[in-house]
Amino acid sequence: MNKIYLSNRVHPLLQKHLIQQGYQVKTVLESPTLNRGIASHPDIFMCKMGSNPESEIFFGDASRPKDPYPHDIIYNAVCTGKYFIHHLNASDEALLQRAKEMGMILIDVRQGYTKCNTVVVDSNSLITSDKGIYHALAQYADLECILVQPGHVKLTGYSTGFIGGASGRVGDYMIFHGNLKNHPNFTDMRQFIESRGLKVFWFEEFPLTDIGSIIEFKESSQ
Repeated sequence: MNKIYLSNRVHPLLQKHLIQQGYQVKTVLESPTLNRGIASHPDIFMCKMGSNPESEIFFGDASRPKDPYPHDIIYNAVCTGKYFIHHLNASDEALLQRAKEMGMILIDVRQGYTKCNTVVVDSNSLITSDKGIYHALAQYADLECILVQPGHVKLTGYSTGFIGGASGRVGDYMIFHGNLKNHPNFTDMRQFIESRGLKVFWFEEFPLTDIGSIIEFKESSQ
């Protein structure tokens, strides 16, 4: 049975949906060393090392992320399998070493909340709301990235959340935590994801909300 890591602030509708689909949901508890808005976000404590459901997950030391920035973003990298994308000066040394061992190409960006700002659709396809990430990825011919408007995502205690933190790939679906239809780039994102052979799933019952990504973990990958 595959596991899904979620914030303990996940909406019950998403949690119920995943359980009904046969997944084991593991909720991340809040860390007292972090701002409450991100204190239970999975992508603050772990990093998926590829774009597929079976990709390895690097589980960080849960006691290490802490306020203030950049000490809270040490594991918040994006990995496509071939590329490791992060503010490299702030990356956890062990995570960076693992990426190097896996032969990944390192891409440095200024945005430390890299995973929060990025939807990893597949190994060559990404969506971001950060212009710096978008322009950095544009330098690589085998990567295709679309830039969407920032904002339009809720995050408790902050003026806005991020599209990457409100989503995650689960099997052949890209699932969004909330009503994706209210995002101004809804059509662009849906078409981009579906053109990659994936389906898009969202919940119209509540606003699009950042919960620190939806991270699928396959036991056999460990």
